[in-house]
Amino acid sequence: LRGIWVSLPESLTERVVLFFHGGCFTTGSTDSHLGFCIRLARASRARVFSVDYRLAPEYAFPAAVEDAVTAYRFLLSKGYGPHHIVPVGISAGGTLVLSLLLSARDYGLPLPLAGVCMSPVTDMLFSGESMEKNKDRDWLTPESLRAVRTAYLAGLDVKDPLASPVYARLAGLPRLYVQAGTHELLVSDIGAFVDKARWAGVPVQAEIWEGMFHGWQLFAEKVPEGQEAIEQAGAFIDDMLSR
Repeated sequence: LRGIWVSLPESLTERVVLFFHGGCFTTGSTDSHLGFCIRLARASRARVFSVDYRLAPEYAFPAAVEDAVTAYRFLLSKGYGPHHIVPVGISAGGTLVLSLLLSARDYGLPLPLAGVCMSPVTDMLFSGESMEKNKDRDWLTPESLRAVRTAYLAGLDVKDPLASPVYARLAGLPRLYVQAGTHELLVSDIGAFVDKARWAGVPVQAEIWEGMFHGWQLFAEKVPEGQEAIEQAGAFIDDMLSR
């Protein structure tokens, strides 16, 4: 398991953003998200520790979840307090943030103060109404999402809470910050997760960005709203790590 540190002059050394990249559980890496990591480090004034978790189909679920937990345990073992770590993920990485928090809670590990999820996959059934409503508005397609489900789960239960966090017992999770776009295929599923988390007593700050597509933050160089979203997420992280 490889983790890469991304640090800027303004990064405070005691602060760590534990980052999980996107790529639908089958592609992506720190290298392909390096620009995003730099922007996030600048916005949060933290060091970013980006994890190249194992990918499907060679390594199916729950390998990526296990790697997320291993990365968090590694940081704890190096003396970083949970109150100085904020897990952050985009797309599949956002799902891994939720899977990590659920696992850490159930393993009895000390929890961070918050987690940040950008365009997370929350329900592998992909049954939300936005799947049909936004099928011509997002760059993802229903067919590609179903292919991801097949590769990632390899026949395992689609409602496993660590794969589809909307089916998990959510009570006891730390504060969550969630970003989604109105034109995402997944926005209905994300909304259902946010509602369930709030009913379970989890403090959730959810932002729905008008006209934005899946993972628009990754296109910050071309899309102004992408940079704005990163800056707002960074301000949230900065606030959490200043406590």
